[in-house]
Amino acid sequence: MNNAVNNGVWSGSWVAERLGVQLVGDDELTELLGLALRRNPKRAHLLVSNVLGKHVPQSPSVVYGAGFALGRRVRELLGADEAARAVVLGYAETATGLGHSVADGIGSAPYLHSTRRPVAGVAPAGGFEESHSHATSHLLLPEDPGLLAGDGPLVLVDDEFSTGNTVLNTIRDLHERYPRRRYVVVALVDMRSAEDAGRLEEFAREIGARVDLVAAASGTVRLPEGVLEKGQELVARYESESAASGSRSSARPAPTGPRPDDNPTHPHITRVDLHWPPGLPDGGRHGFTPQHRIRLESALPAMAARLAEALPADARRVHVLGFEELMYAPLRLARELEQVVEAEVRYSTTTRSPVLAVDDPGYAIRSRIVFPAHDNPADGPGERYAYNVAGAGFDAVIAVVDSVADTPELHAPDGLLDRLAAHTPHAVLAVVPSYVPERPSMLPEPLRGPAFSSYAPEEVGWLLQDLSDVTLEAPTEEREEAIQSGGAHYAESLPVEYQPSEQYQALFHTALEESAARLAQAVGAVTEIVLAERSPRPVLVSLARAGTPVGVLMRRWAQFRHGLDLPHYAVSIVRGRGIDANALRWLAEHHDPRDVVFVDGWTGKGAITRELAAALEEFEQSDGITGFDPEIAVLADPGSCVRTYGTRDDYLVPSACLNSTVSGLISRTVLRADLVGPNDYHGAKFYRELAGADVSVAFLDAVSARFPEVMDAVDATAKELLSADRAPTWEGWKAVERISEEYGIHDVNLVKPGVGETTRVLLRRVPWKILARAGAGADLDHVRLLAEQRGVPVEEVAELPYTCVGLIHPRYTRGATGADGKAVNV
Repeated sequence: MNNAVNNGVWSGSWVAERLGVQLVGDDELTELLGLALRRNPKRAHLLVSNVLGKHVPQSPSVVYGAGFALGRRVRELLGADEAARAVVLGYAETATGLGHSVADGIGSAPYLHSTRRPVAGVAPAGGFEESHSHATSHLLLPEDPGLLAGDGPLVLVDDEFSTGNTVLNTIRDLHERYPRRRYVVVALVDMRSAEDAGRLEEFAREIGARVDLVAAASGTVRLPEGVLEKGQELVARYESESAASGSRSSARPAPTGPRPDDNPTHPHITRVDLHWPPGLPDGGRHGFTPQHRIRLESALPAMAARLAEALPADARRVHVLGFEELMYAPLRLARELEQVVEAEVRYSTTTRSPVLAVDDPGYAIRSRIVFPAHDNPADGPGERYAYNVAGAGFDAVIAVVDSVADTPELHAPDGLLDRLAAHTPHAVLAVVPSYVPERPSMLPEPLRGPAFSSYAPEEVGWLLQDLSDVTLEAPTEEREEAIQSGGAHYAESLPVEYQPSEQYQALFHTALEESAARLAQAVGAVTEIVLAERSPRPVLVSLARAGTPVGVLMRRWAQFRHGLDLPHYAVSIVRGRGIDANALRWLAEHHDPRDVVFVDGWTGKGAITRELAAALEEFEQSDGITGFDPEIAVLADPGSCVRTYGTRDDYLVPSACLNSTVSGLISRTVLRADLVGPNDYHGAKFYRELAGADVSVAFLDAVSARFPEVMDAVDATAKELLSADRAPTWEGWKAVERISEEYGIHDVNLVKPGVGETTRVLLRRVPWKILARAGAGADLDHVRLLAEQRGVPVEEVAELPYTCVGLIHPRYTRGATGADGKAVNV
């Protein structure tokens, strides 16, 4: 089972005979490679390497030696001076150990491998796609951002080259970011066609770089017409037969003989503490330097000795099983173990690649152990595999995983350890600490109440800087005059905080009393959708400041209904300037961006939705940090601009009635060059002097108090929404465009649709007129009162998709602002 040619039978003959697949090329090809079939819509056959240490158990000295020898050839090709400046890049998952071995052979080259495991707080330095793989997205996550930035040779290592597409994708991506003069491509086997080889040469000429190729053997795969469909049919038939009969690939024989019971988590597993050196990377995911190599070499003998002590004295065949991308550390441990025990040591690793198992000497994958993923993978749960281990007669199997993968799923019934215990009398577990780069943040921690805002400190952290001591306010007319005459941005100053009359305050409390249950239901519904669709433990990030009360309420619902203590932050987003990039950087350093859910109060026409999407795209390009989802979760979506909402009704959200006094006494956010530097958060003020009028906590408590009575309604609403088609129709945007033309405004940014946006117009701007839907009731009481106080006409309109719309007209209102936040002139 360990050789591509075993007792005169080539381990590719079974596939070759049935599909007509041929390997043509160097004599060594059939010694290095066997053939198998896989469940993959892109390529039916799999070249199974006999010296890679992935699918076929092999002597660790042979596996390491194959990569090391290729590294020596690269060193000879480059010469000592160029080799000293080289960086080696290996491909996940199959070539992570091979690439590291090549780096060892070169000598002093630092090593990095691609990964499919995002790591919170580590910004990607690049990424690329693998065309024929079942899982394609590769990330590059070096701890040192400058690792790939030098101009020395870049050595790219993969187990095989079939089309060269992966290499082209990689070089194209990296050459745009870090151009260099020379690349070296390394593989165990080069199986490209003459046409594909020519493409690589043409590409090298195109970018003006030299590309060399080093391979242990070369040839081509000849595929007859229709081989993909025929292969898929063959896989389907054999898997069906296997399921019906219970073949060795899936059967689990009952354990025979006594088993050790020295691990409380599993009666058949012995856990060994390797005493892995503190701070030493577990592999090349974040980079592995020559200094790291020295530390590992010195620690290997003692770690191998601990593994040897855990083996039974009479063990004759021992298998070391690595874990997916974690190939190098288990390989080096296995090779060291091979030097100190009398038993035959073999090495391979688990994989996410699904391959058909057929118990035939002419087939490369004789058996298959299937178990669930156990490292909480980014792409969700799925099956994982260990090949050619079941039925191989190993007296002991040592499973080596990293600490991220040491999860309950690993130890569960039908998990990997349970599966292994069914196929060997002695199973050992060794856990290598997952290395996570420590990057001290240069950005300050979030501001919290009571020092900043009237909210309790656990309710929200403000990723803002405190500008409370800076005078930023001006009367509305003066402020708009300054905007118009000087081309200033609206975010460079603040309006004077509106001080509500007693009549208006009474209206707010009445509206709150009447709508608290409706608000509670919408809060519960949108939170349940977020938990069901976005993340089981989301990081709520509200858009300050209208989104912040909603974010606090969503956090309270998650705590009330599910006992979850969700993190919640508030960040600034400014029309025409985008979201605060420093706040995003802080979030990426402290949380997985994929868990972040942006929260706002309501949608008008969807301008902020579009602004956020554009800003995040720009941020990805500038910082290389991916994972932030631009989909906003809102309480109310009357404009049909988002998928995640509690309601699409356009009604009064009482927090829209007031400014800072219902938002933790925090001002609107400020972005001005003399106050906010390139490494600063956007700013805001804390109006401590308005504490006497503050109803921020009262608003939250009034809505939260209704949570118990709306639970059934929330369940029904959430169930209905989760099964509904919630795709945005953008009908609000269409209505705004129509209104803009009908009223001669000709700028959608001067049309403010919905109760919330109309309220903002009346509180902060100098509006022209208000359009109210005929028959609108109490939801517009506060709008009518504000309009009367401001002397703004209210015009009833028969067909209006919103309850009301506020209009600003630059012909009548000085300083009306457009899409870029500056004055619109007509």
